[in-house]
Amino acid sequence: MKSSEITVADYLITRLKEIGVDHLFGVPGDFVLGFFNQVLKSDLKYVGTCNELNAAYAADGYARIRGVGAFSSTYGVGELSAINGVAGAFAERVPMVVITGSPSTINFRTRPLLHHTLGDYQIPLRIYEKITAASTELVSAETAPAEIDRVLSVCLSHQQPVYISIPSDVVMMSCQRPQAFLFPPALGSDPDALGEAITEALEMLDKAQKPVVIGDVELIRFKLQQDFAGFLDKTGFPYVTMMLGKSVLSEQYPQFIGLFEGERSREYVRNRVESADCILQLGAVLTDFNTGGFTTNLDDAKTISANIRSVRIKHHYYENVSLHDFILGLTEKLTRRDPATLDIQCAADGCMHRRAELYQPDVPKPLTIKRFFDRMSHFIEDDAIVIAETGVSLFSAAEMLMPEGATFIGQTFYGSIGYTIGATLGAGMAAQDRQVVLFVGDGSFQVTGQDLSTMIRNHLKPVIFLINNDGYTIERVISDHPYNDLQPWKYHKLVEVFGGGLGFDVRTEGELEEALTKAATADDLVFIEIHTGRLDCPESLRSAGQSMAKTNQLD
Repeated sequence: MKSSEITVADYLITRLKEIGVDHLFGVPGDFVLGFFNQVLKSDLKYVGTCNELNAAYAADGYARIRGVGAFSSTYGVGELSAINGVAGAFAERVPMVVITGSPSTINFRTRPLLHHTLGDYQIPLRIYEKITAASTELVSAETAPAEIDRVLSVCLSHQQPVYISIPSDVVMMSCQRPQAFLFPPALGSDPDALGEAITEALEMLDKAQKPVVIGDVELIRFKLQQDFAGFLDKTGFPYVTMMLGKSVLSEQYPQFIGLFEGERSREYVRNRVESADCILQLGAVLTDFNTGGFTTNLDDAKTISANIRSVRIKHHYYENVSLHDFILGLTEKLTRRDPATLDIQCAADGCMHRRAELYQPDVPKPLTIKRFFDRMSHFIEDDAIVIAETGVSLFSAAEMLMPEGATFIGQTFYGSIGYTIGATLGAGMAAQDRQVVLFVGDGSFQVTGQDLSTMIRNHLKPVIFLINNDGYTIERVISDHPYNDLQPWKYHKLVEVFGGGLGFDVRTEGELEEALTKAATADDLVFIEIHTGRLDCPESLRSAGQSMAKTNQLD
């Protein structure tokens, strides 16, 4: 018979497993070792990373696949090293549990000058309060269970990071064994506001001859893809995504017409959206990259904007209306349109990089970015996870049509350099049965590349394409000066240094084919270094660079 009591550490571990966390990323330090010792005795698998920043990035990538992620580190030096990864998750609404092993509770009261501390022991907590949806210090076994449940519930309901500090003396204190976790209920709506919003939206949509839908990131974060698909099936409306919402549904969907990013869109997509007589935005977050540098040019008088807790129609604003309820309400009332009347040109027939376009390698020809991503559209498998680093990789991969079931990951809003190495580790641990493909530049890789070794250590088998264009191309298109230069590395040889995997050095279309042929039968991590010109990049990135130069007065 099980004891009615459990340690605080085991209570937290139990809750993590209940909400869907099977792997804990982290870096050891003396204040967190007691907690880690309990993790090693549990069903929660510990995955050690090379630094705390990558542990946070890994938890982020894991959460984007599994629904929630977690990492743990030591007080002060460890948790502060991870802040940038947590900030990105906060900005992009990625649920993550940050667990810090901290000094004993008596030390918080007496404040001795312990290593890793700052005199004021509350500084890390106050910092994390700014980039988490909830935070707590587990000061006693009596209050710890309720506090753990509270912050985990906020993590799931807000889809943002939360912070838990567990002092070293609290780790092994006894508390009551948990009952089943009470998952937060779905956000409800004010029925009057919901009814009025639906009525006004229906009037606009019923009158529209050429409506279009923008489906974006909140549909992904709050798991509303099925509701969105039901709406599209019922209405027949065409839809676009923005960069943050890429792969919200299968991009093979017949009503998907492409990526909308204002002036950086393909001409048909831009014209179709801007000429629509009613635009329904669902879950859109209007960042600069999402809107093509704020060039979306949408008429407020024709736009219905629904976000997770509000709806704006023309100049009317409805609060306490859930996006879920709003979509279902519209779906119930609308009728299906004849596709022939809606001007739908499927993205599968017009997207820049797509399988439907024949690719024949010109064996001796040096690789270019466009030709490389043309080839990649034939390489990526159904159900793959595709991860693209901010810069040439992100802006190119965004215009690549994803195959059936593929998931696209890019830190399109926060844009932290080096994010994708940790995110690839996290995504790979979260879905070890799926193909994982990473596109990363040489500059970004130099920031966080050491956790390539952690992928090898954990027997992950991603295919990593490092685009070696001799420096920070995303910065070069803004302002090209020597601060964008890097010390060249022989990147493809790093698999030897880190102890596993296959490395290839590729400069021509023929060499790429040889590498891909070998990669197809490999049972290891594959690392392919691609060489391209310094300023070889998609026009969308060049346009973004011009916009950023203007914003920062660098003309």
